[in-house]
Amino acid sequence: MTKKLTIAIIGCGRFANHFVELFKAHPLTEKVYVCDTDSEKAQDFSERYGVEIIESFEAALNDPSINCIANYTRRHQHGEISIRALKAGKHVYSAVPMASTVEECKEIIDLVEKTGLTYFIAETCYYYPCAMFCREAYKAGKFGEFAYGASQYYHHIDNISYGRVENERGMPPLFYPTHSTAMILSAVDSYVKRVSCFGCKTDDPAFTKDGNPWGNEYINQYVFMELANGGTARVTEARGFGYGKPSSYISSLYGTKGSYEFSNAQHLLYEKDTETEEEVIKLTDVSDYVNPKDMVKNKHMPDFKERVANGEWQWNSPSEIQNEDYKRIPKEFANLKNGHMASHQLLVDDFCRAIAYEEMPVLNAWFAARCNIPGLIAIESARQGGKVLEVPDFGMPR
Repeated sequence: MTKKLTIAIIGCGRFANHFVELFKAHPLTEKVYVCDTDSEKAQDFSERYGVEIIESFEAALNDPSINCIANYTRRHQHGEISIRALKAGKHVYSAVPMASTVEECKEIIDLVEKTGLTYFIAETCYYYPCAMFCREAYKAGKFGEFAYGASQYYHHIDNISYGRVENERGMPPLFYPTHSTAMILSAVDSYVKRVSCFGCKTDDPAFTKDGNPWGNEYINQYVFMELANGGTARVTEARGFGYGKPSSYISSLYGTKGSYEFSNAQHLLYEKDTETEEEVIKLTDVSDYVNPKDMVKNKHMPDFKERVANGEWQWNSPSEIQNEDYKRIPKEFANLKNGHMASHQLLVDDFCRAIAYEEMPVLNAWFAARCNIPGLIAIESARQGGKVLEVPDFGMPR
């Protein structure tokens, strides 16, 4: 017998706006509430989506009929909110990042182990087609042994939601590293052991020691990572530039037998021909497999690449590589809005299934920590002038 979900969505901001209808429409959901400290925002969501308001987070924690909390609060509040929800016996669906400290990440893992509750990190980039392709190719042995990869999240501070909040604008970029780390780490099935990080300063007064609560001076941060599988990776979190699309992507991944490279709308797979003595490379353009289907349909347009750079076709349209995952999407999601490279529907379905069928989701607390903690340690490395620091690891579910 499956469990039905009653979900309280905490935080009625821009990002939560993309998910209320999906949670409400899922056949494993019984009821959805919305909650915000700004009553007008909660009222707007209630009227727009036909859901009830619950007056406060505390009321949601104390309501025995509510078994799930969807955490869409401010980024630096995620850890505290998730911990309180788990302690109250609620399953948690959390927007990224997981938490702002290593200690909070560890406490979430400990609570999940102790209670058996589900914690789910809603990392959109796990389902980005580039990450899915690299996972598929790596598992198939096309890269051989992993050597090096590069991923990034380029999003200018003026165009990101917290950039418009005075006391949050100067937040260290690597507080929010999971778009970049989740792609690389999931692709090569590893975790980070050591980091060295440098930052770029700016004349923006928000990025000064006195300009934000974190004493952060860096608008861009660049971290070099040593992985447990012997490979290395470069991750960039930039808020001082980022005007092309997509904002998150794997630009390259290299192994002993093959590699992947991406730019604009072109995805290339290189494979060494191991059956000949000479060095011969087999080049496969996998763009039609990885790009959104609507993008592929329009690839012959004269201004195609310019449209891609401006983000066209990179929101709702699934890619061919996502076909297998979309077979499980409930019919109730038909014609509902999607987003972030067609990842939203997959994330909501993953969470609902994990609760209802008591399954461990792939985007679990341990994976979330492995994606989040390297960024937190890298922030300290940058403060120490790029000093190499060890990254704590709490393993994976046993």
